[in-house]
Amino acid sequence: MESEVLFDLANIPADPPKMRSICNKCERPSRVCWCGALPDPPLSPRNKIIILQHPAEEKRSLRTAPILHLGLKEGSCLIFKGKHFPGRNHELEALLQQPNTLLLYPSPKSIDLREIQSKHIDCNFNLVLLDGTWPQAKAMYSGNSILHGIQQIKLVINGPSNYIIRTQPTEGCFSTLETAAEALSILEGDNVYREKLITPLKSLCDYQLQNGAVSHESKEFRIKNNTYPKLVGKRLNKVLKSAEILQPS
Repeated sequence: MESEVLFDLANIPADPPKMRSICNKCERPSRVCWCGALPDPPLSPRNKIIILQHPAEEKRSLRTAPILHLGLKEGSCLIFKGKHFPGRNHELEALLQQPNTLLLYPSPKSIDLREIQSKHIDCNFNLVLLDGTWPQAKAMYSGNSILHGIQQIKLVINGPSNYIIRTQPTEGCFSTLETAAEALSILEGDNVYREKLITPLKSLCDYQLQNGAVSHESKEFRIKNNTYPKLVGKRLNKVLKSAEILQPS
């Protein structure tokens, strides 16, 4: 037995195994890096994106906020991580209290962003996005009273999400990156934001699909076509009904 142990020890390599090469920008393995698809140089919007990112979203390896952050010039996309924000960051608190700050949050009092833009063509805005699942975003909104006084806006986006490697609850749900790209295209009056910021996302999804990932339909689509493998819980049922997807019986 002792000789077997010594033999095993003798076969341990003297040098540690080679680590994968990591991209210095996106911090992803070089073989799955999407930096080559980023706008070069980064886009320079007049308006600013502020992302409040839930801690659980930060842990996801395929999140889209880093693409947005690297696709825009420095200072145009600010990311603040956490669940509760007042008093923790004076820069964020000052931004949230500015009169030109808008919060993307679907509610009965939300105004279409196109309507805001048409009335304030020469105004620059701070657009706040809550980065996380819908329950996480709702909890972040409820737990941060400083957000309640901000003008709420909504986006009307046609077509399916390009983030096809992640399941969305409904057909009208889009990634943080896609939402910001659409909003900037409206506010800046330039489709280049919609076109160039989505390219790295498509590159990411294409690579994942080529290496075993599968394309995901939304939960809405699968429920409509009786292919959703789980029972619809109360929370999802409420979301679907509010989106006029499921009709009350």
